Amino acid sequence: MAQTEENPEFFPSIADVVDKTNAGDEEDISAKPMEEIESLCMQCGEQGVTRMMLTSIPFFREVIVMSFRCEHCGHSNNEIQSAGKIRPEGAMYTVKILNRSDLDRQLIRSESCAINIPEFQLVLPPSRGQLTTVEGLLRDIVADLNVQQPLRRIQDENAYAKIQEIIDGLEEIIADDEEEDVEGKDKLEKRDLSKEDPVARAITITLDDPSGNSFLEFVGSMSDLKWNMRTYERSLEQNRQLGLAPPAEDKEENAVDETEQQQPGGPDEEVFEFPGICSRCSRPLVTRMKKVSIPYFKDTLIMSTNCDNCGYRDNEIKSGAAISELGKKITLKVEDRDDLSRDILKSDTSGLSIPEIDLALHPGTLGGRFTTLEGILDQVYEELTEKVFNTGDSGVADVDDRAAFQEFLRKLKQVKNAEIPFTLILDDPLANSYVQNLYAPDPDPNMEVVAYERTWQQNEDLGLNDMNVESYSGDGTTDGDVKTQSS
Repeated sequence: MAQTEENPEFFPSIADVVDKTNAGDEEDISAKPMEEIESLCMQCGEQGVTRMMLTSIPFFREVIVMSFRCEHCGHSNNEIQSAGKIRPEGAMYTVKILNRSDLDRQLIRSESCAINIPEFQLVLPPSRGQLTTVEGLLRDIVADLNVQQPLRRIQDENAYAKIQEIIDGLEEIIADDEEEDVEGKDKLEKRDLSKEDPVARAITITLDDPSGNSFLEFVGSMSDLKWNMRTYERSLEQNRQLGLAPPAEDKEENAVDETEQQQPGGPDEEVFEFPGICSRCSRPLVTRMKKVSIPYFKDTLIMSTNCDNCGYRDNEIKSGAAISELGKKITLKVEDRDDLSRDILKSDTSGLSIPEIDLALHPGTLGGRFTTLEGILDQVYEELTEKVFNTGDSGVADVDDRAAFQEFLRKLKQVKNAEIPFTLILDDPLANSYVQNLYAPDPDPNMEVVAYERTWQQNEDLGLNDMNVESYSGDGTTDGDVKTQSS
């Protein structure tokens, strides 16, 4: 938002634009908050008018809003472009549409943003930029799908039926108090629907924008239970699509380079590949493993599995060092958003807890993860959110429990956005977990690391009580066994 602070006259807020429009003199050109330019209409070939306005959207950034209208044929459209820089990370917004008020949420879609509505198995590829509401988006989808329906009905009746099912479902969701012809009556009646009434069918809308220049409005604050936003690192292909990376070289040259890197004896032997079978579709896949040395910690093994056939993905973290003699408990006081960027390694034997909100994850939950504190809290929130919104009718009887769980999610959202201070505790009996020390090699004043002796039960759960590695000779016997046999 640096541009807004430096040049507020170029990108005034929407409220300032409205005030200026209401108070401005029609004859005073300088008082107009937008520019008007004559431009060619691509429908009829006559001259239309393009209006362009520079404004800033609260909690978002500077944008350029453009609107075209032709008075000759009535054709019109609108477009929005970001006036800021491409963000260093991509952004994914998710909102649950449960009540009619959710249809009024403002939505900004950049030209690189894809939209997904999983309930209808509907994916909208990147298109022109758009400033609208959720309801406006759904209406545009209905209008676009309706255009070719008469032709589909003739050429492909099966496709027509499937698309018509989507259209009917979306129209049912956005049905409002517009006048409708009521069967059996000569007059037109209006349906009075409150904004707090539930929609006919709850849906999820996801905006996935590698450029990070899209936006979906939250209600009240970022603790809005129906709303979620997370950032992610762009892939090489996404950087190429945004023009941030050079195009791919010749496939044969790439194949040779990859072979040299992956085979022993090549220029880079750090990444190893192991063939395997996908647990979901039983097709062949490849698991890649790399050894990583974490500063001021120990060596770890990162394993990644991707299936090109069904899209299954999994990653896992394992310790590359010997079993520690002591367990380790890490306590971190999180006071601001800077702490959310700390690297964190949570092994599959570590428990995670935040006492301020009564959050406790047992060892094994989430598996091994090497990410940031923000990333692991986002994952916890997403998995718990799916449970509370996908309970269906089975959760109606437990209204109190559901309300309590939603209150817990509200507090968890405050925690993951660092809106309130909290304490993160990692308790790992194998000492294979790690939280980045921002003051290394000096002690971190906000973090306490305590080593402790494991209990007998912890060793039993880890399978260490029956393990004997003392005086191991490497031939299947111990030195004590050899002496016994010799005597």
